[in-house]
Amino acid sequence: MAFIILILGFIFLIKGADIFVDGAASIARKFNVPAMVIGLTIVAMGTSAPEAAVSITSSLAGQNDMSVANIVGSNFFNILVVLGVSAIIAKLPVQKDTIKKDTPFLIGISFMLLLFSLDLHINRFEGIFFLLVFAYFLINTVKSAKNSNNEEDLSGGESAIAIEAEVSEDVPMFKTIILSLIGIAGIIVGGDMVVDSATTIATSFGMSANLVGLTIVAVGTSLPEFVTSIMAIKKGETEIAIGNVIGSNVFNILLVLGLATTISPISISTFALIDIIFMTFITVLLYIFMKKDNCLVKKQGFILIALYIVYMIYTIVR
Repeated sequence: MAFIILILGFIFLIKGADIFVDGAASIARKFNVPAMVIGLTIVAMGTSAPEAAVSITSSLAGQNDMSVANIVGSNFFNILVVLGVSAIIAKLPVQKDTIKKDTPFLIGISFMLLLFSLDLHINRFEGIFFLLVFAYFLINTVKSAKNSNNEEDLSGGESAIAIEAEVSEDVPMFKTIILSLIGIAGIIVGGDMVVDSATTIATSFGMSANLVGLTIVAVGTSLPEFVTSIMAIKKGETEIAIGNVIGSNVFNILLVLGLATTISPISISTFALIDIIFMTFITVLLYIFMKKDNCLVKKQGFILIALYIVYMIYTIVR
């Protein structure tokens, strides 16, 4: 029965992500908001919903290993597999703001998480601090979107005409919002089905909570990011694909872990600390790859996938 639920979960995820990307891209065009901002906020928040559900539930149940492993595992799955596979499928141009602001910000909060974890404990005050930083990130992102809109309004000319024509041919706003909500619902329901069934299958083989959280649950909750990014690339929305991953990782650390830790302080195991160190390392590596050619290319994609395989082997045998 668990295998049937797993397959149904994949179906909900794929279809939900497909609908959601269409809705998010349409909203970006209608309000003249850059697709990168939509990826960093709406898409990232929608695809991070499974991580939030799992980590907060785990925190309430006192399962610290599952809560932390899910977030950290999801983050390096997003970087190594989601962006790795995406770069193999198509060359991913990276915007200047992503290199100058968004990725360095992700690196900064990754080091912050590492610093808070050195004593093998994240307390409630540190969780609240994460939430405050998240509020800053959200406000700053919205302000950047408004400034971008103002600049485009001043430019006028043919670009404004092109945007107006594109929006006029688009679907009505009400229908766009309904489609986006349906897509989010599909992502959340599908993610929950995949995680529940995969966890049932994994625990039947006697795997530890930390290992399940770092592998099965982390991969399961990251499937929305994976499917959404692949669908975005196929539709030519590469900014959404990259913004989705960066935004999701920011949300996972600041919002999801912040909420989970505020609800219940979390103890960090030695293995979890090693995982956080690895997550921070690959985030820095991603920045180096992005800055080199202002894009992610196929060769770098293969390197990211190889790193994921090696670390998963280490995780299983340790």
